[in-house]
Amino acid sequence: MSAQNARAATAIVILAAGKGTRMRSKHPKVLHRIAGQPMLHFAMRAAQTLQPERMAIVVGHDAEAVADSARELEPTVEICLQEDQLGTGHAVRMAEEVLADFDGQLIVLFGDTPFLSAETMANLVDAPDAVTVLGFHTNDPGRYGRLVMEGESLLRITEAKDANPQELAITACNSGVMAGPAKTMFRLLAQLTSENAQGEYYLTDVPALARAEGLKTRAVFCDISETLGINDRKDLAAAEAAFQARARINAMASGATLVAPETVHFAWDTALGRDVVIEPNVVFGPGVEIEDEVTVRAFCHLTETRIAPGASIGPFARLRGGAEIGEGAYIGNFVEMKKVTFGPGSKASHLTYVGDASVGSGANLGAGTITCNYDGVSKHRTQIGDDAFIGTNTALVAPVSVGDGAYTATGSVITKDVPPGDLAIARNRQENKQGLATRLRQRLLDQKVGKE
Repeated sequence: MSAQNARAATAIVILAAGKGTRMRSKHPKVLHRIAGQPMLHFAMRAAQTLQPERMAIVVGHDAEAVADSARELEPTVEICLQEDQLGTGHAVRMAEEVLADFDGQLIVLFGDTPFLSAETMANLVDAPDAVTVLGFHTNDPGRYGRLVMEGESLLRITEAKDANPQELAITACNSGVMAGPAKTMFRLLAQLTSENAQGEYYLTDVPALARAEGLKTRAVFCDISETLGINDRKDLAAAEAAFQARARINAMASGATLVAPETVHFAWDTALGRDVVIEPNVVFGPGVEIEDEVTVRAFCHLTETRIAPGASIGPFARLRGGAEIGEGAYIGNFVEMKKVTFGPGSKASHLTYVGDASVGSGANLGAGTITCNYDGVSKHRTQIGDDAFIGTNTALVAPVSVGDGAYTATGSVITKDVPPGDLAIARNRQENKQGLATRLRQRLLDQKVGKE
């Protein structure tokens, strides 16, 4: 039997009810983004590594927005409302009704603690009969609650403000994350009191209650970087920096070259193949997959884009909205593409916008090419065939198609389909008026003198 199959059933409760006053924002704290993803989603993805049977999100401030965000990632998530903010223990109890029939391991996570690893999550549940607290070690424990241990057993959690000098010297600290048998946890939570300075029900009191009943209590430890919590904009920036530092190291370790790593900004899901070269000042939004031996030149912005092997992008290119770039394709400077399938070996070297379009293989789009895809109400598609040549400053008014091997003349406005192999010319014929420029200039000069 595999470790996954042997593991007790798990349910996750994620606390996401706080307003986050210190963020000074009209938006819920857990919906602020790190690497392009709401921090709540980081916590949910950490939970998903255990393949839990149930997941509940405790919401409060702007509950509907938080619930909607949670359901975007996990449609079956159960939403529990905490109308009054009466502490972490009270918040977990809000999930008791929806989990009343659950008999397995309960794990309590926080929506503003985004970086828990799969390994740490697994460690939390490898002793299903124990109440387990996640801790970390630091030489500067400061305001953190201390984990008072006896061997591998956790005796109690002591808050810094209540600790004696001996306890203050302890470097084992509480992250807030906790796990234990669900029915035991809810029974102990019902025993909490609010007889404290804050008048709240503290989740941290649960281990002491468990020990009073002779139950097993323990702590498992992770690196402090996994327990980073977000309280204000400074913490949010620190979390972003921490994520980016790890993402850059991982990218290079996997075979990508970052010419100036500190200037490259990754999204949470950026995927780079081997021998990819990323030049300075490149920004990746969510949904980017880059295959082997692609070069992304300086000052590009990519989101929701897949790039096939050997392509070259930029500099100063923007790809978005489901762009699919074919093998060996070339996207040059000041080119924007959106909802485009751009075929193998095709080129758009500079100063071009292509939106809602399909471009075949071996096509060439001259400078100033524009697909006019929006009529003010709806978007329309443009189709460009294999080996087509789109002349400089061509406007393609969608819906329209240019067939295989067809050409459009420079400066044309194409409003109807161009059959394969045809040359489309859609511009006024040039007419030269002999000597007219000289006479016009002289007349304008004479008028200027007359006004002086």
